[in-house]
Amino acid sequence: MLKQYKLKDYKFRLVIWVTALSILGVMVVGSAQEDLMSKQILGLILGLVCMVIISLIDYTWIMNFYWIAYIGGVILMALLPVLGREVNGAQRWIVIGGLQFQPSDLVKIILIIFFAKFLSKYEEKLNSPKIILPALVLLAIPWYLIYRQPNLSTSILVVLIFSTMMFVAGLSYKIIGGIIVVAVPAAVLFFSIILQPNQTLLQGYQAGRILAWLKPEEYPELAYQQMNSVIAIGSGQLYGKGLDTNLVSSVKNGNFIAEPQTDFIFAVAGEELGFLGCCIIIILELLIAVECIRIGKKARDLAGTLVCCGMGALIFLQTFINICVTTRILPNTGLPLPFVSAGLTSLVTLFIGIGIVLNIGLQVRKY
Repeated sequence: MLKQYKLKDYKFRLVIWVTALSILGVMVVGSAQEDLMSKQILGLILGLVCMVIISLIDYTWIMNFYWIAYIGGVILMALLPVLGREVNGAQRWIVIGGLQFQPSDLVKIILIIFFAKFLSKYEEKLNSPKIILPALVLLAIPWYLIYRQPNLSTSILVVLIFSTMMFVAGLSYKIIGGIIVVAVPAAVLFFSIILQPNQTLLQGYQAGRILAWLKPEEYPELAYQQMNSVIAIGSGQLYGKGLDTNLVSSVKNGNFIAEPQTDFIFAVAGEELGFLGCCIIIILELLIAVECIRIGKKARDLAGTLVCCGMGALIFLQTFINICVTTRILPNTGLPLPFVSAGLTSLVTLFIGIGIVLNIGLQVRKY
């Protein structure tokens, strides 16, 4: 379980980047909602401790428990309707000792570990239906449990991460081409259906968000959050209005953005830190994702490569979707900005994932 590692092999660069981004996140969250700052600091400290401890545990030992982790994650998600707390019409949280815990954040890391082990174990038979079909079934179970919360954005993210890992594992280009041929017209058909009145594929609020994104002038009561987010980002100009600004013209201070500390934290950063602040956040997110992939390229086995690429995909895709939502490039969703948005569960689970990547980095190939 524990090994002797060389200090020079520890990827301090990755630690510096995630720490710097998280500290920046604490500052922006504190500006968005002051009473959450202490909880975010607690999450940062707890996350760093978990990251360091896990980075010293052999990842191959952790992956021996991939089935236990998978079953535990599925059970946790299945218990949400019974133990879960409903917030804004969605049952995504379990309350333990006064703290809200979102199981789907942990399940994302569990699925990365599980499929890294599963796909590497059957590497030679990866393009066989005997492996592809069971993998899809194993994905479908937690996917459905996430989707029914309802949590469409996370369910889509899970599919994208799985697809990335399948590609890296060596899925045949013929199969990939076939999937694209089917997926493109299916996506067109899906959008044509959900734009029809009385459609049943999506829940009312989900369809409303898409319609508000396409036709904001017809659905102003649903589009206002994204519209105000764009205004807030633009008003920050180059240098921003400064953290904790008390300007009357502040979009944040006027409460024109709901949940600015979580899903729309990038809007707060844009208004108060300006274009330069936004660039720093984007660059740090990209550096973290790229470093995960770089470590994965040198991993000693396919399982290590898949974990690193899965974490890199998670951070990159979640960042991309969050920023696209706050800038109105994509419809409104409920995905936080990694290491920046308020949320103890999201922050700590991301640090756990980074801890595993760091351990993989301690055992990379030397050639």
